[in-house]
Amino acid sequence: MTESITLRLQRLGAQVLERGWLSANNIVFVDGELGATVVDTGFCTHADQTLALLDTALAGRPLARVVNTHLHSDHCGGNAALAAHWPGLHIEVPAASRDKVQPWDESRLTYRQMDQHCDPFPVHGFFGHGDTVRLGALDWQVHATAGHDPDAVVLFEPDSRTLISGDALWQDRLAIVFPELEGEPGFADVGRTLDLIESLRPTLVLPGHGRPFTDVDAALQASRQRLAGFVAAPMRHRLHAARALVVYHLLSYRQLPYADLVQWIATTPIFQSALQCADDPERAQAMARETVERLVADGVVLDDGPQARDRQVRMAAPG
Repeated sequence: MTESITLRLQRLGAQVLERGWLSANNIVFVDGELGATVVDTGFCTHADQTLALLDTALAGRPLARVVNTHLHSDHCGGNAALAAHWPGLHIEVPAASRDKVQPWDESRLTYRQMDQHCDPFPVHGFFGHGDTVRLGALDWQVHATAGHDPDAVVLFEPDSRTLISGDALWQDRLAIVFPELEGEPGFADVGRTLDLIESLRPTLVLPGHGRPFTDVDAALQASRQRLAGFVAAPMRHRLHAARALVVYHLLSYRQLPYADLVQWIATTPIFQSALQCADDPERAQAMARETVERLVADGVVLDDGPQARDRQVRMAAPG
């Protein structure tokens, strides 16, 4: 992180706890009239790590609030653990998700379709497009950003021109457009979201994954190029999404029997929809095997090989 970004974060009273791809970044505001706040809380299997990181960042202060940019499991999976650790914790989520969490509905939250776990958590407040959210000593504008997730928002601080982008804008890749995997339009919403971000003219982006960055024009251009490629070849997006979701699954489990992973892909609803094989079990098995084999060929996943007695697949070591 460059010194200029570090100084800008200090002026905002913000700390960015950069995680990885299984858990979204945590953006911490220690001081403020509403108490210490964290934006997004990571994945449930990383809850102990999230607690340890926040304890260090807060330096003994209690956490008062959680604000979520959207309710994918890598962004809100730590909510329940944080609520148990800090009684009285106030959790706020996008208003568009209200009827998905009250009552809690794993299907509408898409956890069931993706076979992902997220512990239920209480919700105490909602915010939507046009509202402001107090983070530290500043008010951040709320902007709806459908596309990756229909209910998602970004948070923008206009004086410093800082954007908390969730998964709406990353520096070097484009997030999965989940509605498109289920046969619903989503690419146009992504385009409108990128236009909105450009209109805000942010000069610093705190993304849901990856390091904070300032070259916003380049990130927008790269996202638009990838989006154009997906619009031109929707199946390319579906295959990309399937690969990404398999990697996410393996990041959680680290190692699985080859046959179990193939069966999981072939029978999990999001893959049946994405790979357009819900009514064809044989095609589903073939597409699942092809997905794994391509990840192996690309060196992303390691495979013991078909001759192995107990054939296992695992994530390749980074680097």
